[in-house]
Amino acid sequence: MKVPVKEEFLKRMKELLKEEYEAFLKEYEKKPQKGLRVNTLKIDVESFKKVAPFEIEPIPWCPTGFYYEKEEKAGNHLYHVLGLYYIQEPTAMAVVEVLDPKPGEKILDVSAAPGGKTTHIASKIGDEGLIVANEIDRRRIKILEENVARMGIKNIVLLNEKPEKLIKPFKEYFDRIVVDAPCSGEGMFRKDPTARKIWSLNNVISCSVTQRNILRNVAPLLKPGGILVYSTCTFSPEENEGVIKKFLEEYPEFEIMESELSRFFDRGRPEWVKGPKELERCMRLWPHKVKGEGHFIAKLKKKGKASDYNFKPKIEKKKQKKDLELFYYFADKYLDIDLKMLNLQIYNDFVYHVPTGLPELDEIKVYRKGWLMGELKKNRFEPSHWLAMGLKPEQVKRVLELKGPWREKYLKGETFKLEEEDGWMLFTMENFVAGWGRVAKGIVKNYFPKWLREIEVWEE
Repeated sequence: MKVPVKEEFLKRMKELLKEEYEAFLKEYEKKPQKGLRVNTLKIDVESFKKVAPFEIEPIPWCPTGFYYEKEEKAGNHLYHVLGLYYIQEPTAMAVVEVLDPKPGEKILDVSAAPGGKTTHIASKIGDEGLIVANEIDRRRIKILEENVARMGIKNIVLLNEKPEKLIKPFKEYFDRIVVDAPCSGEGMFRKDPTARKIWSLNNVISCSVTQRNILRNVAPLLKPGGILVYSTCTFSPEENEGVIKKFLEEYPEFEIMESELSRFFDRGRPEWVKGPKELERCMRLWPHKVKGEGHFIAKLKKKGKASDYNFKPKIEKKKQKKDLELFYYFADKYLDIDLKMLNLQIYNDFVYHVPTGLPELDEIKVYRKGWLMGELKKNRFEPSHWLAMGLKPEQVKRVLELKGPWREKYLKGETFKLEEEDGWMLFTMENFVAGWGRVAKGIVKNYFPKWLREIEVWEE
């Protein structure tokens, strides 16, 4: 085995896998599998296949997912910067496919950063429905926001809260919930040296306690008849079948469902935790059996029939037009959209389109209250990159396709000369939205985000 791991881990895996152990071990002599998932909010799969900048191979369990084999980093490509795809480990793509979200539903991603599951959900439901993406780690939620913005997701609220704090406002609110639980990360050993270094049996047990607590806190948030998908990227029975076994004992109103995707994967192993036979309906994704790093997935259904919403939506104080006049001025001059379709609200000088039907969130740490339009500054409105990425070129009155030296300068955050009327412009590249610039006396002030500038642009 070329990947250095602790002997205690290898001993446990040998005891669990028995005759499969050698095949499992041999897999770690290979390089990690690379995958990307097409963002269908920006481009459909067939169109992407025609313009894909490297060789791709379909991932069987994800219609929008592809393996890529080249050594070049897909994260450095222009199409990644423009939000055409999300780089994601192939077995991780199975989680939202099992969740199977539908347009119009309200969906919670409990531990959302860096955004793989959240952006996958968005590509499934489009603009119809609501995503609540929660991330307890303040340091990681910024990365979540950046990915959500880059992918152009509009019907979303970002929270920075402990799961237990969500019970009061969101009791029986969600149609579907995904819990991609923090875990010991055994499935990531091939690609993550840190996971290998910090692994211990004590950490496995500690993670299982955390996982059970998260499930306890999110169970009340699901409507009767709703679906909860629990997943980890680890192999340990204590964090997988063991967690589900104890959860079902504590919450008998839940049952494990079969998934159509189970045909691609191994069954759960109830004998490893002395659990009921129904644990076989869980799914194990092994690196020696599928092209990927490894996952565990359980699809749970809450018994019963969904009733009418049992919460009172917050009644927002109607904003006077003068509070938003700077935004309206910007929108009238530069945008071609129906403002009546937007639920505009001001929150700490930021202008949002807030998804309708939200409960009272005054006691919740709200990081982003919806689609961020931009910020109200002294005597002006400054549009956000998130606004740009959520728009189509035909929804903006001043659009310019950047090519050659202009494109290079823009992506590096540099100013450049442009003989155009003063004011805001939306820039595109290959007809995909790239971001804003503001012309002043023939010079473009660059509003391409700093967090996207450190890229190595590939040749077209």
